[in-house]
Amino acid sequence: MHQSALGLAALVALAIIVIGALYLLTPRAATLSFGLPLPEEGPNIAWWLRLKGVRDIASGLAVIAFMVWGGSHMVGIILLVEAIIPVGDMLVILAAKGSARSAFGMHGLTALLMILAAIPLTMGVA
Repeated sequence: MHQSALGLAALVALAIIVIGALYLLTPRAATLSFGLPLPEEGPNIAWWLRLKGVRDIASGLAVIAFMVWGGSHMVGIILLVEAIIPVGDMLVILAAKGSARSAFGMHGLTALLMILAAIPLTMGVA
């Protein structure tokens, strides 16, 4: 179970890094799957969307850093802390009456996977 949890943590970290890269390279296209309508037009919208990309990449790298230098218990802790992000995204999308499918199917599922991976790591379950 321990190796499966670490594998899932690595998968989540790599996935969020890829999503972050998409926000940096093609911010408008990446936004389409988020669950909210695209922001209003303006010359700075793409730059604002790229900020999300930078934060996503940093979040993924934090998990990888803990995997390399922090040990399993710390990987579990960072996963629990970072699970706040997809939970928050899900709640914001639902409050804005955005796509419930994206809210639950992408953000809610991501949070659930992060928490499920974190539990055995924080508890030291082998």
